[in-house]
Amino acid sequence: MTTTPNSTEQIQEQVIQDTAQFVKSVLSEDTSGHDWWHIHRVVQMTERITATEGGNRFVAVMAALLHDVADEKLNVSKEAGMRKVTDWLDTQSIPLADVEHIIEIIATMSYNGGNNPPVRTLEGQIVQDADRLDAIGAISIARVFVYSGHTGRPIHDPDIPVRTSMTSEQYRNEKSTAINHFHEKLLKLKDMINTPSARIIAEERHQYMQEYVDRFYKEWNGEI
Repeated sequence: MTTTPNSTEQIQEQVIQDTAQFVKSVLSEDTSGHDWWHIHRVVQMTERITATEGGNRFVAVMAALLHDVADEKLNVSKEAGMRKVTDWLDTQSIPLADVEHIIEIIATMSYNGGNNPPVRTLEGQIVQDADRLDAIGAISIARVFVYSGHTGRPIHDPDIPVRTSMTSEQYRNEKSTAINHFHEKLLKLKDMINTPSARIIAEERHQYMQEYVDRFYKEWNGEI
């Protein structure tokens, strides 16, 4: 049977809806800041950036939906997380080329201590930007402290230095603080955004976050 463009779009929308329900079921109990509402925001931003930058909306939205299902922070291993994603995709009516593209985006978009190479495709750049924008600004500040409480990381300790360079293993495993995380990752993200439309959003969010960090130190030191 020949698939018409309209029926292809209908199939894709059903796959997106089913995938959203799957992701909700996987992440519904998350308290680390990588919950369903993080995914919801990343998908919204992916849609917004795609509307301006172009690209394959279906692939981008699917990667945005599934990216934290595979996150090694939320699984026993990176491989176990990717298996969850591939097992789900195998149950869906998705062309093989799209499946491979979605998996590639998810496998390469992580910050990973700043050590990952640039993502290859426009869709990957868009999803990476959308995810990183959720780590810049007011919501990012909230997520830092939620994640720090989740992992037992202190708010601030002047005796724990900011790490200026680190391997992926050091980024994941060495002791740090919530405030150090701003310097080690979050305040760097603005300059790592891929697409022009996302850069505009990042600038304003970055400024808000920088102002927060500056005020934190002033209050910590009793200056205000």
